[in-house]
Amino acid sequence: MSHRPRTSILARTCCRLSVAALSLGIATYSHAERPVDADAGSSVLVDASEEKFLLRHQLAPNQTVRYKVTHVAKTKTRMNGTEEIANVHTTSVRSWKVRNATDTEMTFDHQIDSVEMTQQNGDKPEVRWDSLKGEQPPAIFSVVAEQIGTPLATVTIDGKGSELKRETHAGSKSSLGMGSLTLTLPAEPVAVGESWSVPSEIQARTDDGQVKTIKIRQVYTLKKVKAGVATIAIKSQTLTPIDQESLRAQVVQQLSNGSVRFDVDNGYLLGKELDWDETVVGFQGAGSMMEYRARMTEELVDADTVKSAAKSSNSRR
Repeated sequence: MSHRPRTSILARTCCRLSVAALSLGIATYSHAERPVDADAGSSVLVDASEEKFLLRHQLAPNQTVRYKVTHVAKTKTRMNGTEEIANVHTTSVRSWKVRNATDTEMTFDHQIDSVEMTQQNGDKPEVRWDSLKGEQPPAIFSVVAEQIGTPLATVTIDGKGSELKRETHAGSKSSLGMGSLTLTLPAEPVAVGESWSVPSEIQARTDDGQVKTIKIRQVYTLKKVKAGVATIAIKSQTLTPIDQESLRAQVVQQLSNGSVRFDVDNGYLLGKELDWDETVVGFQGAGSMMEYRARMTEELVDADTVKSAAKSSNSRR
């Protein structure tokens, strides 16, 4: 059976991952450090005498929570003695505009406010575009350009970050490794050292063109709480055996590890750092190799404004 070269496919995947980084929050992550229950929100209990922390999202009506997201990725593929490198660098600002908020539910519009994108594939000229400059976007960025400034989705969550309802207005539902929009928090208070997990799935294409579902679980571990800020490590665990290197090449780009910082008192994400560092040999026959190196950071913008809104909301409850 003949195989279609995957070099250009991997380069396009690298670009799609950068586009996904514009709009999505927590990513999926690679192998867990310790066994956990695969049920969503489950936790591994430690000494009951240790202090426990109740982690909950808190949003207020008419509040806007805004984040600056930076995603840098490099994909190197080698096939039949030919090497190709694809680079992307994306800086965007995304926001949640809260419509309604009660003690049990919060509804917000999620959108991209601005984006600056750079992409280069192999020896081709670098392509750049900054939405704030008012220039016509290159064709490769046209889909992103159409989505800026308008809600991508209207989402209703509970305090744990679980989605109760989603109305998609634009874009794709695929996470492409960037995971769910919100940080999923445990049902019960947790102590430092406890873990909880959330099941997820990845879609990948086999050598014969079939779509295969790869089951994973995202594992969260509370590492420390200092001055009201919780540091949470995040990794993912692949549950479905992968017997084709071509599948592995697709999956590793959707697995990462990193950490997030969460404001325990005011109930919002402060920032996150995620990393990918993977090499797959033989993904397209003997002598083929793929290297994927990427980093994504996200930082809260206008933290004082968000904190004031959260405190105002708390005072009304």
